[in-house]
Amino acid sequence: MIFMFLGFCSMAQNKDQQQPSVIPDKFIQISGVVVENDSLKPVPFVSIMVKGTKHGTVSDYYGFFTIVASPGDELQFFSVTHKNATYQLPDTLTGKHYSIIRVLTRDTVELAQVSVFPWPSKEDFKRAILNLDLTDTDLDRAAKNMDNEDLRASMNGLSMDAASNYRMKMQQQYTKLYQAGQYPSISLLNPIAWAQFIDAWRKGKFKQQTPKK
Repeated sequence: MIFMFLGFCSMAQNKDQQQPSVIPDKFIQISGVVVENDSLKPVPFVSIMVKGTKHGTVSDYYGFFTIVASPGDELQFFSVTHKNATYQLPDTLTGKHYSIIRVLTRDTVELAQVSVFPWPSKEDFKRAILNLDLTDTDLDRAAKNMDNEDLRASMNGLSMDAASNYRMKMQQQYTKLYQAGQYPSISLLNPIAWAQFIDAWRKGKFKQQTPKK
């Protein structure tokens, strides 16, 4: 019985010696920023992937990112506006955190030339040119553009521009300084005051408002 027990222990020891020891993978928190090569401005929304895996992340608006990887892994950088790039992590990393700065080069995409025509074919273009109505002269078109009724309609409700507002404000300031220390002048013959009075009267600002119950 003792010999059987010793034999079993010897077999178990040999089996343990034959199996290799399994070393768990070491993970490191990788933090970094993606910038441009010429201006060093941050590149936002860059996709960062660990090569050979489905693990990845995306840089934020300021180009910062963080990802978990192992020493010796290769990081891949994909951007729509910049050329793709990689970064090889050293396999001798011993800490738990590692910071990197990846510089990307802007990628210029040249599109093929596209010609846009207003007509499907040259025959349609020729037909449209021949059918043009050129009876109106430049003087006729100018008269239509300067029609009094059209100009009057476009001016209704048009507010004063910056120059007019400035002149009106300066005129009020000059009048205030001129009348300083004396009674103000009567605006009976002031055309601007009459225009403001008529405009307010048309808008019904002088109507007596009934009190709310």
